[in-house]
Amino acid sequence: MEPFVRKKSNSGEPELFVLERLQERFPFVQAGFTSRHGGVSSAPFDSLNLGLHVNDADEDVVENRKRLAAALGVPFEALTFGEQVHGKEVAVIEKKQMGSGRISRADAIQGKDAFITAGKGIMLCALYADCVPLYLIDPVNRVVGIAHAGWKGTVQNIGAAALASMTRSFGSRPEDVHAVIGPSIGGCCYEVDDFVAGRVYESHLDTGISKKQTETVVIPRKEGKYQLNLQECNRQFLEKAGILSSHIEVTELCTSCSTDLFFSHRKEGGSTGRMAAWIGLRND
Repeated sequence: MEPFVRKKSNSGEPELFVLERLQERFPFVQAGFTSRHGGVSSAPFDSLNLGLHVNDADEDVVENRKRLAAALGVPFEALTFGEQVHGKEVAVIEKKQMGSGRISRADAIQGKDAFITAGKGIMLCALYADCVPLYLIDPVNRVVGIAHAGWKGTVQNIGAAALASMTRSFGSRPEDVHAVIGPSIGGCCYEVDDFVAGRVYESHLDTGISKKQTETVVIPRKEGKYQLNLQECNRQFLEKAGILSSHIEVTELCTSCSTDLFFSHRKEGGSTGRMAAWIGLRND
């Protein structure tokens, strides 16, 4: 069953995809993914662009972020952003860092692609336009995390890195953790070359994932070209890291197939906006 529920909005309000069933099960968690609709940005960033790094007008991006906070019913100061670099570094976010990066890239959490917190009221946000959002929830210790997994972060196993950080920092046990793999470019649309396919093969070998499983995520098409399923790749890595298969949900939403709903860096030739994945622990 699709974990994300589309929440249509009034004109000028952000249209969101919410992890509704997960929030019903764990009511202390707030999580979801934005669409491209309900903001003020002009083309080609129309309209709910949330990235400050794509040459959109900064004041429009900040207004879009304020609209997102209002739609979530949280203070604008709760939104917390990092400066993503397609790596595997994880930041543990405390109250004193809440609100970082919401207005300026200069004060974002630098050089990190995954964020975890046990602090109530902190809304962790990461930016996407084809890369894979990984949501992590530890309902026992009440810890949440978000990771940004493009192909580079995926082959570095950023999901497992975030999970390990939850264990070190808060005592999370992988078997207690629930994960959701969010909207990204799907295996239907993501063509890669020999170099990327080779890195995926190497990462699977290093992680101890079988050749049979690897063949389900890297599918040869024509000479030197492959279809890559990053969502399934991350699912395999999270399961290998100790998350139960029954605790992992995977979306069927593809950003490239649905540019009416989402920004897609590849489909739109690199000139487009960014969606945000958010997750946080409710204050109430």
